[in-house]
Formats: sequence, C-alpha cells, structure tokens
Amino acid sequence: MESEWTRFGKTRRWVIGMVVAALIPVLAGLTLVATSRATCGTQTTEEPCPAPILGPSGQAVEDRFYFVHQPLRGDGSITARVNGMTGRIKEPPPPGAGAGPPPVPGLVPWAKAGLMVKDGVRQGARYAAIMVTAEHGVRMQHDFTEDVAGSAGGYPRWLRLTRTGDTLTGHESADGEQWTEVGRAYLGGLPDTVEIGLFAASPGALTMAGGGPESRFSEATAVFDQVSPLQGEWKTDDIGVQMEPDGVTPHHPGALSRSGGTFTVTGTGDIAPSTDQQPIERTLIGVFLGLIAVIVVAVAFGTADRRRLVPKAVVIGTVAFLSGVIPAAVVVPIALRMLPSNGIHPLPVGLLTHLQVIVGTGLLYAAVAVLSLGIGALFKRAAVGIVAAVVVAFVPYALALAGLGEWPLAVTPAAGFAIQQSAREYAHVEGFYIAVTGYFPLAPWAGFAVLCAYAALGLGLALVMERRRR
Repeated sequence: MESEWTRFGKTRRWVIGMVVAALIPVLAGLTLVATSRATCGTQTTEEPCPAPILGPSGQAVEDRFYFVHQPLRGDGSITARVNGMTGRIKEPPPPGAGAGPPPVPGLVPWAKAGLMVKDGVRQGARYAAIMVTAEHGVRMQHDFTEDVAGSAGGYPRWLRLTRTGDTLTGHESADGEQWTEVGRAYLGGLPDTVEIGLFAASPGALTMAGGGPESRFSEATAVFDQVSPLQGEWKTDDIGVQMEPDGVTPHHPGALSRSGGTFTVTGTGDIAPSTDQQPIERTLIGVFLGLIAVIVVAVAFGTADRRRLVPKAVVIGTVAFLSGVIPAAVVVPIALRMLPSNGIHPLPVGLLTHLQVIVGTGLLYAAVAVLSLGIGALFKRAAVGIVAAVVVAFVPYALALAGLGEWPLAVTPAAGFAIQQSAREYAHVEGFYIAVTGYFPLAPWAGFAVLCAYAALGLGLALVMERRRR
C-alpha cells in the first residue's frame, strides 16, 4: 500500500491530472454562478424573481387555490357532497399563432376539489385536506408532501374532514350513510383557531416543448351541496393569485357562485411541492469534464503495473474522492449564497441532501476511478482503456438524454450519477421526471450502488486476469 502511495505521489502527470479533475468543477461552477442572471416581470417591467413559497418543512411549494372558508375554534368538522367537477384547459398554440386558441373544456389529471383545514390563509401555512381528483380518485393530503389514496372516486362523493386537537381525519362516502376513513394527518402545534371550508384547484397542463417542460393554464369548477355546518359567515380567498400588469386585476381569478346550500367553486393552481426551482447540482456542471480527467489518470495508473490492484484501488479511490468532494464543498455553498442575489433561487433542500450532493460527488469520482482502474488493467493499453471507460460511464447517460428511455440510467454504470440528485419525485405531482429535467429512475443511493457493483465487477475481473498471468 505504501509503495503505491509513493509511486502515485512521485508521478507528476497523475498528480496534475487529479488536480485538474478538481479544478474543472470549481472554475466551471463559479463561472456559472457569477454569470447567471434571471429576472421576472411583465411586458413593461423586469424585476428580480421572488423567492419560492416555503412549506412547513422549509421545502419549496405551490400554494395557489380558491378557498371558501370560515373560522373553526377548537375541535369540529365539515361535511359536503361533491356533485361533479368540470374544467377548462389552454391548448398549445399552433406554430406562429401567438397566444393560441381560447381554453377548451377538460380537466388535468390532478385537478382537485374538496374540504380543507388550514392555519390561516398565508401561502405555505400548514393544512390538511380531503379531496376528489379528476383521475386519481379520493385523496387525503397534508402539508404539501404527504398523500394517501382513497377510493377510485366518482360522483356524487361525500367528504368529511374532522379536527380533534392536532389530528385531522378524512372520511369519504358514496351515499352519505356509510363512511370510510381515508387517512389521518397530525399537524403538531396547530393553533386553536383555524380556517375550515371548501376549495378548488387545478395544476397547469404540462407539455414538453423545444425549450423544456411548459405549463399551460387550466382551471377546475366543483359543485358542492349538503354542506354542514351551513351557518356562519363564509369568506373567500383566492390564495396566491397573481395580478395583471396594472397591479389590481387578478390574473385567472377563482370564483364562488352560491345558490342557497349549493356552492360552485372555481379555482386554478396547485397545493403541492414545487418542482420549478433549479436543483443545486446544476452548478456542478464541470463534473463531467472532471471525470474524464479522473478516468485518464485511473486507467494510466492501472496499466502502468497490473500488480497489486487492490492497493491501487484504495489509492486511486481515495485521491479521486478528495478531487470530487473538495470542489463540490466549495461550489455548492458559494452558489447557495450568490445565486439568490442574481434572481435565481435553487431548490430548497435540507442539510442532509446538501451533504448527499457534496459527498456524493466525491463518491462518484471514487467509484468511476476504481471502475476505470479495473478497465485499464483488463485492456492493458491505456488508450483503449480510456475510450472504454468513457463509453461505459457517459454513453448510457447520453442515450437517456437523447430520449431513448430511462433504462440506461438504471442498469449501467451511469446510474451512479443519481447520487447527485437533490430533487425529489412526488407521486401526487404531475411532471416530466426524466433525465433531461434532472431526475433518475433510481433513488440516489440505489443508483450509486449500481455503479459500485460495476466497479467491483471490473476490479474483480482484473484480479482474476492478473492471477491467470502469474
């Protein structure tokens, strides 16, 4: 082991190669951070983009819906029948058609309407809701990220939401007589007085355009009756509504139409985690070029002397880990501090996720280095080994980005890039969860495990070949 450390340290081209592997992500990342700018505004004004709305756990959320509510002090419940839901969707305009045709009748799959208890009307405040959706049946959701499925739905559908202390319980019924519990939500620290009522929301209709995913206007209209309790003053709030350039007129406002005990509620937007922000790993764009430098050094290290491969793997893995984790530890904190002042707000995630991205970058370097070492020892020739390692590490990723499916990122060494993913996929949020938008088919550590398996296989085959040569 000591002799391999000494040999590596005395070979200047290998040391320089690993320094280059570390410098590339730093220079590329800091250049990106320093030069990136984003503004938001109207046709006449531009201003810095606002920070995302944060939910109870500090995650970025969408909190846009129409709320018909009244205060609830202490324990209590609300019951209502949802008689039906209709909606409108803005279709993509034909090429060169400008704004395109007016909205057409229809509902997006996650259009929703139901009952809600919310800690006031502030965006991002805690809540629990039971709802009927357009295509996903009855759901019990709370605090944006939590979702429990009920029945397949259908109309009419009775819903009930009950508060007992900090616990909210959702029930559903097909006839208003036989009730089935859908789920429970514990909202610790909920104040004595909350808002309780009816709501409607409709996420944007998603399409994949040339520049990436696009969200188009949609709205949902639900008809409620058999509301209990019916007495009391009902207030309305268009939570999160945006204004037209005049600053006064709501853009795509919601609405309430009431006739006796029948409430017709129209809303747009969503109540869910946000997937709009850029994940912080996007600042580590230099990792790909840095990995090429790692591959070159690791293959050369493996072909220089094909003996003592295990000590070599320890040496190259350790050096590569440091060459990856150090630049990530420099770029990520600087990006988190500087990008918001440039109008760019990275996707908020917890400390453990930031550590996963930083340490995971080092582990990615290390695993690719060990895999490349094994490939170099197998092929004997450095040039052939370098080409083979680059193909194995990067071509599957390129195939996935080219739209040939997600399987290359699940069954090849390229699955290891998932260790850098900070964005989370949510089953109750419609989105394009594909490689081009930064999502991998495997969880971060599962994807990294696939890469490690290939690294172990490559090193193991090289060891077998070494023993046969003796």
